[in-house]
Amino acid sequence: MFAIEAVVDIAYNSGVNPVQSKDIAERQGIPRRYLEQVLQQLVRADVLRGVRGPRGGYRLARERRRISLGEIVRIVAGMDGEDAEDEDTGSDLGRVVLQPLWQEMEEEALVRLDLVSIENLCRTAREAGIDSRSKKSIDFTI
Repeated sequence: MFAIEAVVDIAYNSGVNPVQSKDIAERQGIPRRYLEQVLQQLVRADVLRGVRGPRGGYRLARERRRISLGEIVRIVAGMDGEDAEDEDTGSDLGRVVLQPLWQEMEEEALVRLDLVSIENLCRTAREAGIDSRSKKSIDFTI
C-alpha cells in the first residue's frame, strides 16, 4: 500500500517541481527509511524518475494512465523476495492446500489491480475534493 500511495502522491502532487520524499512521507505517514527504498526500486523499474539537486525529488517516468497498480505491487513484491518461496518449508497441508489457494487469490487480485491505473486514482481523488499541491504551486505571475 505504501508504494501505491507514494506513486499516487507523486502523480497527484507534482507540479513545476518534483515531489520530495520528505513531503510524501509526511503527507502519507510512510516511514522515510522504507519509502526511499521503495522509491529507488520504482526508479529502477522505470515507474518513477529521480531528479537530483536542491529542488530534486521524484516524477512519474510515464503517463499516469500507463502505470497500473498491479505493476507497482509486482515491483514491491520482488523487493521482498516473495517470488522466491522455499517449497521445502511448512507442512504438506500448507504446501498442497493453502499455498496454491493463496497463489490463486494473489493472481486474481493482480489481474484486478492491472485494470486500475494511477490516472484512475487521481481522478477519484479530484472528484473527492482532495487538495493537490500541484494546484497550489502553479504561479501565473508575469
